[in-house]
Amino acid sequence: MSSKQSADQASPEVVIDVEHLVTHYGERRILDGVNLSVRKGEILVIMGGSGSGKSTLLRHLLGLHHPTSGAIRLLGTDIATANQKKLYEIRRNIGVAFQKGALLSSLTVGENVQLPLREHTALDEQTIGIMTRMKLDMVNLHGFENLKPAELSGGMLKRAGLARAIIMDPKLLFFDEPSAGLDPVVAAELDELILRIRKAMGITIVVVTHELDSAFKIADRITVLDEGKIVVSGTVDEVRNTDNQRVQDLLNRKPRDEAMDADEYLRRLTGHTL
Repeated sequence: MSSKQSADQASPEVVIDVEHLVTHYGERRILDGVNLSVRKGEILVIMGGSGSGKSTLLRHLLGLHHPTSGAIRLLGTDIATANQKKLYEIRRNIGVAFQKGALLSSLTVGENVQLPLREHTALDEQTIGIMTRMKLDMVNLHGFENLKPAELSGGMLKRAGLARAIIMDPKLLFFDEPSAGLDPVVAAELDELILRIRKAMGITIVVVTHELDSAFKIADRITVLDEGKIVVSGTVDEVRNTDNQRVQDLLNRKPRDEAMDADEYLRRLTGHTL
C-alpha cells in the first residue's frame, strides 16, 4: 500500500461537500461561489454579519432551496439534483434544531420529541417511549415529558428541540443559533451539551451562530461569510488571528463605516441610473 493510500484512508470522511455554490433572490446574488467541506465527527460553525448569506447557506444544506448553480453533497448525494425519494432518504439521516425550538404548542414535550419516530418508523409504543426518555435524559429534561412547551423556559425549549432533532440518531445535526436569546450561563450549558452529544453519538454538527463565545467554545473549525463569499475558514486560532479586516471587525464588534458618494446616494433615492 502506498503512503498516499495510507494517508487517504487515515483522513476523516467528508460528509458535507459544497462546491461553487451560487444562488440568487431575483437578480440579487446571495451566495457567490461558496466552497466548503465538513468532515465526519467535527463541529463546523458558520458565522457572518447580518445579510452575509449564512442563513441562506443553511437552507441550501437542508435542501430547502435549489441553488442557481453548484453542488451540495450530503453523505455522498448531491441534494441540488436529487429526486424527492433520494432527498427523503437523506433527510432521515439529518436532524435540525431550530432557533426557538419550533415545538408544537398543542403537544407535550414527549409528544413533540416522538414526532419523527411516528412519521418515519413503525416502532411499537414501548420502544418509542424508551427512545424518547433516553433522548430527554441526554438533554437533561428527565421528568419533563408531560409538560407543554408554554411551561418551559427558553433554554429548556432549545433542549427539547435538540432532543427531537437527535431522536432518529442522525448522522448530521444542523443547529440554528443555539445560544440566541439565552443568558450567558444557560448558553454555556447548552454549549457543553452540544459537545457531549457530539462525543456520545459521534455526530457531525453544523452550527450557524453570531455568538462569538459559543463559536469559540464548540467549533473545530469556523467559516466566516461576508457578502455571500467565504472570507476565511479555519481553526478557532486561525480565525482569531486572521488579517482579514472584515473578520476582525466582526470579532471586535466594530461597526462598518460605509461611505457612499453623492451620485450613488441620489441614485438609490430616485431609483434611476445617473
